Amino acid sequence: MLKKIIIAFSVSLAVLMPVTASANLPESPARGVILLDADTGTVLYEKNADERLPTASMSKVMTAYIVFEALKAGRLTLDTKVPVSEHAWRQEGSRTYLELGSQVRVEDLIKGMVIQSGNDAAVALAEAVGGTEAGFASMATARAQELGMTNSSFANASGMPDPKHYSTARDLATLTLHVIREYPEYYKYDSEREWTYNNIRQYNRNPLLSMNIGADGVKTGHTDESGYSLIGSAVQNGRRLILVVMGLPDAQARADESARLMQWGFASTGVYPLLKAGQVLDNAAVWMGAQASVPLMVKDDVSMTLTREARSALKAEVVLQEPVPAPVVAGQQMGVVRLTAPGLETKEYPLYAQADVAELGFLSQLTAKAHYMFLGGGD
Repeated sequence: MLKKIIIAFSVSLAVLMPVTASANLPESPARGVILLDADTGTVLYEKNADERLPTASMSKVMTAYIVFEALKAGRLTLDTKVPVSEHAWRQEGSRTYLELGSQVRVEDLIKGMVIQSGNDAAVALAEAVGGTEAGFASMATARAQELGMTNSSFANASGMPDPKHYSTARDLATLTLHVIREYPEYYKYDSEREWTYNNIRQYNRNPLLSMNIGADGVKTGHTDESGYSLIGSAVQNGRRLILVVMGLPDAQARADESARLMQWGFASTGVYPLLKAGQVLDNAAVWMGAQASVPLMVKDDVSMTLTREARSALKAEVVLQEPVPAPVVAGQQMGVVRLTAPGLETKEYPLYAQADVAELGFLSQLTAKAHYMFLGGGD
């Protein structure tokens, strides 16, 4: 028998969601958007999030990720000197003003790429890791696939226009989460507002860093082909949101829209603790067991990121097949608890037996079967 039981939540909205903004968000003018909660992975807003679009300098987040991997593996150090090739030196677009033939520390190249968005610094790093920029691009494309960025391809290290160089808002958010989680010691460079190299003062182009909204990264991008784009990350009260906007018409629109979406995300959504580890949600009937039922629990705390409207309509169902034949072992998966809310992807979490239930002895089984046949066997 398939069993479904609706669970009522007793969590107080007033305690968990002290907000005033409406959860109704007008559609973004950006060509591609995704806004997600970094801790729960919940997508708060998206528009064309899987459309392949040119990435411009946002590609440098992948260049940085692969360099960070090389640092962790010991193939590079922050003090490693990297030669500036003619190919790196001749890069067009934004520059760190590296000198041809000079030897530049990896840390300085990272800062030049992340803060100033220097194409020359990005290519110099790519050559240090991949031998050539083309070799590095192949590495980047392969690594993207391994990270689950299935709609991404890299043809260079800087994001210069190329038909084979593209990504999506969702893929770039995935990449950003990997950088922040795996390399916090290097991600810190993204929050630096300015940097001076060769007596040239260079400024971070990320407009969110100066808006007092908790922003600590990540990267802007612009070419004529891509429009104005941004990957943003911000933390408020210990909660991190990741934002990607792509294809806006100008720098001001990029700044305004990025701030609007980020502020909406913090104001109109919250993380709700819903289920506690070890909490008994239901009891499953046990067939031929020493006990007639076994309590069911979740093993881990369950939280969800929700708008106020979705929270008020949230439903939880226990779904299992019962009776469950004895013996039952504590920790055995028995079913799932299914959480649903309007406009959100259904989430399911395993339910486990909280205790052992031994099988009835032979004589007891005969008695139980006889009782079932004569008294409870109706259909």
